[in-house]
Amino acid sequence: MTIEEALPWLKEHGRELSDRIRRGKYTPSPVRRVEIPKPDGGVRKLGIPTVTDRIIQQAMTQQLTPIFEPLFSDNSFGYRPGRSAKDAIQRIKEYAEQGYTRAVVLDLSKYFDTLNHTILLNLLRRHVKDERVIQMVKRYLKSGVMENGVVMPTEEGSPQGGNLSPLLANIYLNEFDWEFNRRGVPCIRYADDIVLLAKSERASERLLETSRKYLEETLRLKVNREKSRAVSVFAIRNFKFLGFCFGKKGRGVYIRVHQKPLRKAKDKLRELTSRSKCGSIVRAMEKIKLFMRGWLNYYSIADIKKNIEELNGWLYRRIRMCVWKQWKLPRTRKRKLLGLGLPEWAACEGAYSRKAYWRMANTGVVKRALTKERLINWGFYDLATAYQSMHVNC
Repeated sequence: MTIEEALPWLKEHGRELSDRIRRGKYTPSPVRRVEIPKPDGGVRKLGIPTVTDRIIQQAMTQQLTPIFEPLFSDNSFGYRPGRSAKDAIQRIKEYAEQGYTRAVVLDLSKYFDTLNHTILLNLLRRHVKDERVIQMVKRYLKSGVMENGVVMPTEEGSPQGGNLSPLLANIYLNEFDWEFNRRGVPCIRYADDIVLLAKSERASERLLETSRKYLEETLRLKVNREKSRAVSVFAIRNFKFLGFCFGKKGRGVYIRVHQKPLRKAKDKLRELTSRSKCGSIVRAMEKIKLFMRGWLNYYSIADIKKNIEELNGWLYRRIRMCVWKQWKLPRTRKRKLLGLGLPEWAACEGAYSRKAYWRMANTGVVKRALTKERLINWGFYDLATAYQSMHVNC
């Protein structure tokens, strides 16, 4: 069933569906397995429910959220209304300024796929007294997964991709949040990304051991021991949380973008401005705008003015390179340069040059013809201006 077909179907069968749910006779369909590639080379397994099951899960989420939201830790930020990754980063910055400069970064292996059903259902029963709701959640947890037309049972985990899964994931790890809050340890969590903070190296090493023990023995989760470590908050290579890291100048702490997302952004821009793929320059610049507007919106809290200026200059040159290649023939280049206001001697100098595209993009002739102002008028998204305006609005 498509989304468009759902409303007419619900109008016709809604009463019957509600009655089956109330009587505990509704059986969810298996979720469809979809694998998406991860940056480190692995795959993330998603479980996509049917349209009907998504509607039911969303209704359940809207009723359960007001019950559990007040119970969550103030240092939990993932999948919660009015909270974001930026808030989690700002919270770590506040603690770092208070002297919590050692961090325990915990990485959970396949968290959504390894939730223990018995523990999760018992956590729900503490605050949900209607057993029909508990049994409905249980049916969704055990609805199975369809992969290549074959249905396989699910004995653990909550398929990532359903409307209910984020809330269940938060309920499960809320136990961890409060356990370390009771011990007086700052615990910052965004979904399954966890950072514990300490003031000394010795304390952080001890926290690494006790936190792993609690996750594996009490919550029966799998901790990735290779990626989980105790490090300095200012260790640029070793500390990364939600794409950010931290720096220190004088007595102040500032937020930085980690090198990995910076490299990924540049690789994406290189792909969008590939000489062989960019096609229409206007269309390529529109794609750049869409990508970088989202990227800057997420990372705008970081101190990346210098990074943005360098990326901006490099991107201008990439665009000029693409334009120069598209002009291709010397007579076309000469005509275009003359049309853009260059004198004939300069147009001839540029048009008949034997320099490669990338080198030509940085010559005075091409820069005078394809100025920043002209490219902006054609639709170029100036990163430096956009970054500055975001900070002004903040």
